[in-house]
Amino acid sequence: QVQLVESGGGLVQPGGSLRLSCAASGNIFSLSTMAWYRQAPGNQRELVAVITSGGSIRYGDRVKGRFTISRDNAKNTVYLQMNSLQPEDTAVYSCSLSWVGTFWGQGTQVTVSS
Repeated sequence: QVQLVESGGGLVQPGGSLRLSCAASGNIFSLSTMAWYRQAPGNQRELVAVITSGGSIRYGDRVKGRFTISRDNAKNTVYLQMNSLQPEDTAVYSCSLSWVGTFWGQGTQVTVSS
């Protein structure tokens, strides 16, 4: 199986930046599609960004132009660079790995507040 561990969350002021990381164990990372999702209390889970094994990228409308997803196959890690953060970005951010099935990390809290 696959284990995913997110890190990099925390408290940031509006307009600030954070970089999230998701490290995967296993030997299927390079074949997989990686994605970041987020969910705030009272809200449904929202797709933030997706990057395929071939490097194709798609962003959710609410983060397009502010967030950047990338992957380092040598490190089995996917990143989410978040800039121009606003309070509405506050959520638990989780990464997923999809190949023949889908695996999830535990999530990391991002709080944007002044």
